[in-house]
Amino acid sequence: MARRIRQHATWTGKTHSAPVILSALIGILAPLLGNVSIVWAADSKPTGYHLLKKAVVGGDGGWDYLTVDPQAHRLYLSHGTHVAVVDSETGAVVGDIPNLSGVHGIAIAPALGRGFTSNGRENTVTIFDLKTLKELQRVPVGMNPDAILFDPVTKRVFTFNGRSNDATVLDAASGMVVGTIALGGKPEFAVSDEKGQVFVNIEDKSEVAVLDPKALTVLHHWSLAPGDGPSGLAMDRKNRRLFSVCGNEKMVILDADTGKVLATPTIGRGPDACRFDPGPELAFSPNGRDGTLTIIHEDTPNSFTVVETLPTQAGARTMELDPKSHHLFLVTAEVAPAPAGANAPPRRPSYAPNSFTVLIIGK
Repeated sequence: MARRIRQHATWTGKTHSAPVILSALIGILAPLLGNVSIVWAADSKPTGYHLLKKAVVGGDGGWDYLTVDPQAHRLYLSHGTHVAVVDSETGAVVGDIPNLSGVHGIAIAPALGRGFTSNGRENTVTIFDLKTLKELQRVPVGMNPDAILFDPVTKRVFTFNGRSNDATVLDAASGMVVGTIALGGKPEFAVSDEKGQVFVNIEDKSEVAVLDPKALTVLHHWSLAPGDGPSGLAMDRKNRRLFSVCGNEKMVILDADTGKVLATPTIGRGPDACRFDPGPELAFSPNGRDGTLTIIHEDTPNSFTVVETLPTQAGARTMELDPKSHHLFLVTAEVAPAPAGANAPPRRPSYAPNSFTVLIIGK
């Protein structure tokens, strides 16, 4: 459901101009605020992002994470019991990986020619060949593996297991389990800084856990307050900034070296992913309940502005970014009408058959 662009205020350490009334308030409050100022996005211009294409993939069942292979122009979409493989340029279905019970995420290691899926209902990882999409191996892991990550530094694969509150670590080349990391809470999405650390959102503790992927230890637990219920996580690796989207309509931006909260801009409802594009210096939050995409600009490493709230489609809560084309991919489906005579809406919406769709957004 579309809605107009809203004005947002975010706390930063940089001084910006503001409307007259706001300037007067700041003048009154300045002795109390110290160096804190307000970024006002009322005059922000649209970014130019818009819907380029809607590609209907079809099939039934729920969905979760997406993964892109920019070199091969492939987009991997988890979809219930299989992964649909789509051409990232045309939106055409080019392959399928079947027999995946409750698949959540996909990770790829192009140099090894291998891909990995987290199968939540089966507590396994499926290892597949990137060229043929054929299954190579199936490995038992922790309980309800959700997000999955390939770390290029250690060449290890991490499954973040929602029910056992830990991470299972595999050697990507052999598929052997090399260890388990207790996380102290329910993990959600994770990112690697590609320099020797992995960061993962801990949903029920509203914190970020910092991992040493070589030693298989937890280095830090950082609070995301005032954020609550984090899901998607992204990173600006150059400036060492983490972007965590939370269920209480906050994106919490952290210093990845100290854990200091730098800003908490407002986003929409129901996010389940976050991406950062270093070229235009933009962070993105897909808000499934609102059917919007919040776009936030990194003005400086310590200053961030909400620049646009772009209409997408209800249910589009997960997302991937192609670093080459700078296109964003979101998935959703058409909501089926409620059954006749229903007294109350269902806790979760049902979706029309064969309406599973990829939304391709770009300039």
